[in-house]
Amino acid sequence: MAAKAECLFCKIGSGQIPSKVVWQDEELFAFEDINPQAPVHVLVIPKRHIGGLSDAGDRALLGRLLETAALVAKKKGIAESGYRVVANTGREGGQTVFHLHVHVLGGRQMTWPPG
Repeated sequence: MAAKAECLFCKIGSGQIPSKVVWQDEELFAFEDINPQAPVHVLVIPKRHIGGLSDAGDRALLGRLLETAALVAKKKGIAESGYRVVANTGREGGQTVFHLHVHVLGGRQMTWPPG
């Protein structure tokens, strides 16, 4: 699916909106969250528009998304101490930007339940 003109993450992934890039390839893009909830808070998105986890339908892409989350954790120095990967899905799940993304959070002790 092509980028949606009004989608914030499509604009970030294409470089139309500047971000602090952590990692990217031809398919995925990882950048620092502008409102971090932990010392390390990186978002990993597909560059093509997918509304959310329920819309993905692509096992290979989902696998690469998680592999990239692990790569980001290593790059940011939190792989050994531990980190959390979150995919908020739908309004009640806390999704505020309707473009598939995962949060990579770490650099402090995570608590449970998350809220």
